[in-house]
Amino acid sequence: MQDRYLEPHQARSREPNAFEDLLGDSIERAYAAGLHDLPGLLGYLNQAGPTCPGGGPWTEEAYTTLMARLGE
Repeated sequence: MQDRYLEPHQARSREPNAFEDLLGDSIERAYAAGLHDLPGLLGYLNQAGPTCPGGGPWTEEAYTTLMARLGE
């Protein structure tokens, strides 16, 4: 049987851009601060950034739409 291993970025089709890196870092900080629900995460993003694409506040719709697009 062949050894198996996990390539952490195997599903990624490109490198993340600067905004995506900032967003990921901010999400990690929110989780580290104990925020594990969507309203808490959105509150954190609205306070700490990065700014929601389009410049408005982070909403559930804006966040889930962006995550769906990034997950394609």
